[in-house]
Amino acid sequence: MASFKYELRETSGRISSGVIDAQSVEDATAALRDQGGFVLNVAPAGTAQNILDALHSVNIQSGPGLKDVYNFTNQLGVMIKAGINIRAALGGVADQLENLKFQKIVNQIKDDVESGQPFSEALEKHPKVFGPLYVNMVRASEMSGSFGHMLERIADYLDQQIETRRMVRGAMIYPAIIAVMAVVTTVFLLTFVLPQFTKLFASKEALLPTPTLALMALSDFMRNYWYVLLIGVAALGVGFFQAIRTRVGREYWDRAKLQIPLFRRMLRALYITRGLHTMGELISAGVPMLETLDITADVSGNVVYRRMWTRVRDAVEQGNKIAEPLWRQNLLPTNVVQMIAAGEESGNLGDVLQDISEFYGKELKSTIKSVTAMIEPLMIVLMGALVGFIAMSIILPIFKLSSLVKE
Repeated sequence: MASFKYELRETSGRISSGVIDAQSVEDATAALRDQGGFVLNVAPAGTAQNILDALHSVNIQSGPGLKDVYNFTNQLGVMIKAGINIRAALGGVADQLENLKFQKIVNQIKDDVESGQPFSEALEKHPKVFGPLYVNMVRASEMSGSFGHMLERIADYLDQQIETRRMVRGAMIYPAIIAVMAVVTTVFLLTFVLPQFTKLFASKEALLPTPTLALMALSDFMRNYWYVLLIGVAALGVGFFQAIRTRVGREYWDRAKLQIPLFRRMLRALYITRGLHTMGELISAGVPMLETLDITADVSGNVVYRRMWTRVRDAVEQGNKIAEPLWRQNLLPTNVVQMIAAGEESGNLGDVLQDISEFYGKELKSTIKSVTAMIEPLMIVLMGALVGFIAMSIILPIFKLSSLVKE
């Protein structure tokens, strides 16, 4: 009798795994089927295939990301608009998912829907995957009967968020690469190149300029106490990330991001686009205004803008219009607040917000391009200045010593 490793989808939708003893793969499969459920995989325990399966399972146990949710929404919307009922559509989408953790979640949602729960309530049980915006837009579509169309709108919203993240991260990659290169080059010069000249400068410290003496001291410290530097850098990194997790630290960092030269314009455009786009989608979907403002505050991405939308929400709850508290915040451009006020007066606030967010989406793309174009030469100049300073601190003493020898 041999041992076989298996994966089984139970009737509840839960995926279980384990080891079963049987004479053959066929006997193991038959025994599992007798237990109920659907057999996903059966393989001899201890084989190379099991090792690959184990590695694969480690890879897929990570939670679903925004891209996974977008693909799920897009496929589900297409199937619903094609006339397939929600239960069959969920089953069909679940079978196509490669992420087993997400597949398990979708199967649980399918079971909840089959038991009579509304789709929005089933989604609400998984807040880490489907946020308040997603759930509220689905709930609004269930009331209005535009489920397929709403899924298409949600997919478009998620697609734009993915594209925005990609652009912002892309703008940060080049400066990060240049910064890493500058650090590596500096460390190489100080720990490998400069020490070669130390013997030449020995016993002549009185003749050396101050920058050379400072670099020699730094080089000696880096070569003999490099572990102190590593510990210090690690401590600073951990301390920074721990600090921004606190309320005070997060607020200080979010305020600082809005003041960083070059990046502040890009970040402001990002926060404005995200907030207005979210708000416009929710209003157009028919979500109540107070819930819309709560969700907009949650997805703003910055403490300063979150507080702004929270104050707007409190003002609206007291019977005021949206534009009134926005005038006092000074976080949105004057023309944007004017358009929001006009949208409130005309009753087309959702459409106005969509137009504004579309404009600022284009503005964000333009800003990212201009920021990237400005950073490239700036980083090159800074790197050149750093390397040039180190090189001149080495070369100038050589010239000075050579002139003394000739005299």
